[in-house]
Amino acid sequence: MKRAPPTSNRGWLLPSPTTVIGRLKKAFRKETAFSGREMSAFQCLVGTVLSARTRDANTAKASEQLFSFYPTAEKLAKAPLKRIKKLVKPAGFYKTKARYVKRLSQMLLHDYGGRVPDTMEELLKFPGVGRKVAGCVLVYAFRKPAIPVDVHVFRGSHRLGWSNAKTPEETEQELMRLIPKRDWIDVNNLLVLHGQNTCLPRNPKCGECVLNDICPSAFKKR
Repeated sequence: MKRAPPTSNRGWLLPSPTTVIGRLKKAFRKETAFSGREMSAFQCLVGTVLSARTRDANTAKASEQLFSFYPTAEKLAKAPLKRIKKLVKPAGFYKTKARYVKRLSQMLLHDYGGRVPDTMEELLKFPGVGRKVAGCVLVYAFRKPAIPVDVHVFRGSHRLGWSNAKTPEETEQELMRLIPKRDWIDVNNLLVLHGQNTCLPRNPKCGECVLNDICPSAFKKR
């Protein structure tokens, strides 16, 4: 029996995840939300912790500065906290984030032999790591299916009508129910790129958007 297209609580048909993901794949081809920079699993973990509550450009600057001196868990675990704070300052909340990344480096060495674990359960044990950070590590470092919900995914999924949840955690659960698991690994990358380039927080570029004929929020005043 063919399943009916999903509908919102307002009655209109939701854009098909398969269609949305297919169009965004064509639009962004091989681009990556991590700007194509090669990263180890450790750097992915630390960089995503630094990304909390800050702009992408600031995260990139802080990560680049930190990894230019301390590219491995071994080196970061031994680094002076004062030095770490200075290097990650562009990311904001730098005192807390510096403590997080130093501590998680020490935990990696002591509890995991220096290897980043590849399960949600184990990743959530690290300081500064919530479901978004853990999901990013699973997707980008290990190519395992997860749907990390950051500001871009949260905004994009709400504009598409895929979610009306009030928190990223609730949004993640709604997206996991709606989107086929085979597509989970692409969701964050595509919606982040879409949010950075087209579906902007203010004045989204609906006229240029490849989804404007199926997006329920297209051309609405914001």
